[in-house]
Amino acid sequence: MLNIRVDEHVRDQLKAMADAKGVSLSEHVRDLLMESVVPVSERDATHGDELAPESMRIIDRQVLSLLHRILGRVLPEGSNDVDGDAADQLKRATILEAGYTREYWLETAGFETELSKRDCDRVSDILQMFRIITFSINHLAKDGVVVDQDLAEDLEFAGFDHNDSLEGHMARYVRFQMEDDRWGELRPQLDRNDRGNSHRLMLDTYLRMLSEYRRIMDGRTRGFRSQDYLLSLDELRRIADAQIHPSNRSEA
Repeated sequence: MLNIRVDEHVRDQLKAMADAKGVSLSEHVRDLLMESVVPVSERDATHGDELAPESMRIIDRQVLSLLHRILGRVLPEGSNDVDGDAADQLKRATILEAGYTREYWLETAGFETELSKRDCDRVSDILQMFRIITFSINHLAKDGVVVDQDLAEDLEFAGFDHNDSLEGHMARYVRFQMEDDRWGELRPQLDRNDRGNSHRLMLDTYLRMLSEYRRIMDGRTRGFRSQDYLLSLDELRRIADAQIHPSNRSEA
């Protein structure tokens, strides 16, 4: 048995979220606790190339076969790019029509396993947090408030570990989001950190920082000015301190 006391407005928010999911308040809170207890490093799926299907529905085979035959007829003569040539496309159509399941891997070659909606949201939340941190440090500097260089460096977005399957997938999603003009203020930070390769696992650290960031924002009255979302020097320190795992923090 575990009793948890929260502020009334937090309880109301949790109740609304539970109602939206069609579950009880206790079930919703239990799910949130499980998300916190189960380590992020325990992967439910291996990220990498998508495994070839062992079977396909006849309608999918028909659609894909038709697309290969159409592409085979519109490719320029002598084409040899990622789509191959007309012969390659007609070969794939034949595989699908004949049901040669051992060759279905051709249909998924180059496709990655999905990055879940939850993990995509996490990446966006992390980027937004570091954007606010960056704007806050710049705003404090303009106001003559000195932000210690070590603190500023601790609060830079270091990217993700490219050697980890999940974090490597998240790193590619970051690059995808930065292909346009979004998150431009974070690009120099990635460049300073080996172009976004942290060379160490970072997701757990970022999630601890996000939890502290959310606590800070939840304690504020929502405003409409950009300054309403900026962080004070003390709040920046709180987020930086959250990087340290609770088991390694001093009790002083």
